Amino acid sequence: MRIGILTGGGDAPGLNAVIRAVVRKATAQGSEVIGFLEGWRGPIENNTMPLTIDSTVGLVQKGGTIIRTSRTNPFKVEGGPEKIMKSMAANKLDALIAVGGEDTCGVAHKMSLEHNLNVVCVPKTIDNDLDATDFTFGFDTAVSIVTEAIDRLHTTAESHNRVLVCEVMGRHAGWIACYGGIAGGADYILVPEKATKIADVVASIKRRHTNGCNYSIVVVAEGAKLSDEEVLKTDEKDAFGHVILGGIGDRLAKHIEKETKFETRAVVLGHTQRGGSPTAFDRVLATRFGVAACDLVHAKKFGRMVALNGGQIVDVPVEAGVGKLKTLDMGLYDVASVFFG
Repeated sequence: MRIGILTGGGDAPGLNAVIRAVVRKATAQGSEVIGFLEGWRGPIENNTMPLTIDSTVGLVQKGGTIIRTSRTNPFKVEGGPEKIMKSMAANKLDALIAVGGEDTCGVAHKMSLEHNLNVVCVPKTIDNDLDATDFTFGFDTAVSIVTEAIDRLHTTAESHNRVLVCEVMGRHAGWIACYGGIAGGADYILVPEKATKIADVVASIKRRHTNGCNYSIVVVAEGAKLSDEEVLKTDEKDAFGHVILGGIGDRLAKHIEKETKFETRAVVLGHTQRGGSPTAFDRVLATRFGVAACDLVHAKKFGRMVALNGGQIVDVPVEAGVGKLKTLDMGLYDVASVFFG
């Protein structure tokens, strides 16, 4: 067989490990792999590169993606879906492995239904918000980066008697904020799933100071909601119609300083959460996903997504992964809240 592969959406540590696994497994099965460059833009523009064992050696520990990525939405490009199918035919490809999150896999599902594209999906997002899988690769690495950053913030916050607000990614799911906040010993965590009153955050910080602790660490997800603040309106959206988030950390820090009179600073971790080498967990998960995706292609089980379920790799319909957002388990948030103030 001849198999295409693309990586779409935001980059995540582990993408290269998937590519390496697909190439190694496909080669062992007598197949060839062609990489489409820059997500869905690759098949739209027929921009490809051959992928071989030699060209993918040593990728398991490398962050990013050698075939690059983009947030291109083919259904927003004139003739985009038809161009994809033409590229598949021009390269004599039997199937496509799409590695990505909600948007990338959502496009794959729509292409499968409307254009009979033979596609298998691999779930990727640092946000861990894809349904039907226990974890997506990239999440563990992002949490590890957030945890290390919070560890460092503790020492400088304590030295200066400051409140430090750490804004993290996650879009509309609080997985990174909650996991990273618990692991890093945050004193308050704000997530999108629970609208938070600024007064509650302020009261918690004041209690800590009253009890003799003169610094605090607050973790806030970029999509968190402040119930007693007027929501900032924005019309800026990406190619998939998502509002572009960011800035809540700075707004929250200003509110805290105003209400508590404690010196407060905001830190935005931003794209550092996406970069660098993947953790061992993400390297292994990405590798398992890549091998499983290749097996699905050779079994001609198209329209499926590989997933982690109770420690085992399974496959589910793509729509099961993208049908709804997997939001934070609030039982985990209840654990975190034990340590607020």
